[in-house]
Amino acid sequence: MGFIRDSIHGDLHLTDYELKLIDTVEIQRLRRIKQLGFTNLIYPGANHTRFEHSIGTLYLANKLGTILGLDNEILELLRICGLLHDIGHAPFSHVSERALKKSHETITKEIILNSPVTDIINEKFEPKLITSIIDGKTKYGKIISGDLDVDRMDYLARDSYYTGVAYGVIDTERLLYSLTYDENNLVLTQKGVQAAESTLLARYFMYPTVYQHHTTRIVNSMFRVSLEHLLNNKIIEEKELRYLDDGDLINITRNTPGLPQKTMQNLDTRHLYKKADTIELSQFENPEKIVEMDKKYLTEAEETIAAKLNIPPEEVIVDIPEELSFKKMSIQVKTYDGFQPLTKVSTIIDTLKKAQYNYADLALFLSPENRDKAKNANIKLEDHITLPT
Repeated sequence: MGFIRDSIHGDLHLTDYELKLIDTVEIQRLRRIKQLGFTNLIYPGANHTRFEHSIGTLYLANKLGTILGLDNEILELLRICGLLHDIGHAPFSHVSERALKKSHETITKEIILNSPVTDIINEKFEPKLITSIIDGKTKYGKIISGDLDVDRMDYLARDSYYTGVAYGVIDTERLLYSLTYDENNLVLTQKGVQAAESTLLARYFMYPTVYQHHTTRIVNSMFRVSLEHLLNNKIIEEKELRYLDDGDLINITRNTPGLPQKTMQNLDTRHLYKKADTIELSQFENPEKIVEMDKKYLTEAEETIAAKLNIPPEEVIVDIPEELSFKKMSIQVKTYDGFQPLTKVSTIIDTLKKAQYNYADLALFLSPENRDKAKNANIKLEDHITLPT
């Protein structure tokens, strides 16, 4: 038995079995992967890691399971799911993911099913059951991965704390006590609607303020293009990234001549790209299709603009928000008149789903020098991108 002092939740008690898992190379690597990538260049305090978040998710999974009256064996299982749910993240978390063919969820499952961690898992649990729960499946999946899951509760509170942005502060305690089971479905009680609204409002505001802050998007895009260069030129293989941490990838980038090295020099000196033009998503009839459109449309626009400016295509970035604050909301509310979707019970949630497109945009990022060229050439993003209908 041991404990870790967490800045959000206090003393987190861990079993000897959990400590055995935590001491593996695979989980210790998470100590060296920032939760918010390069966001610390905008919010200097945002240096917290995937490790801290994983421990926090373990704690909240246990707390919610206890409130729901689950037996000790299930609580132990949920704690391990919370601990392992992000084990597949590449360096710099979501920053890298857009350059990769496999998602972190896929890599997480591969590590759980086939790595040194698997042998430890097999001592007490079935690895496939853990991957199913992390996927949001089985009776217990929505606790770890759902509309109002413990993963989200932890990262909102943690990201808010470390960035100093008050928008992410949520009433975790009230929300935990507002969830219950109806047969095999995790549902929200009527009294918990306001707590859910508060949580989803926090997430809505954190996106433009932190996760999709315009400078965050620029820095992340610059590094993503650099990573794509490393992958396309076989300097590193995608399968290697599950073994690397932020420092490893920075060193590789810094020591690779050409675009990667130049990118790190630009980040070190804050010689960042600038917005050259934007197209607001709210102007489209079906903005969700724009968010999900194939990358080829962005690549074609980058190549066309680069040709007009007579610069390499890798110096042109057409960026789309990596994700928005709301996708499909399926959680049900246990009302006096039976079960109703949260989006029907709460007009606020339905409004937020539409309002999220007010701050989202397609953006053209260029270096300050190239932005001047684009301005002189009257380059408009809408003239160079073919959008799906």
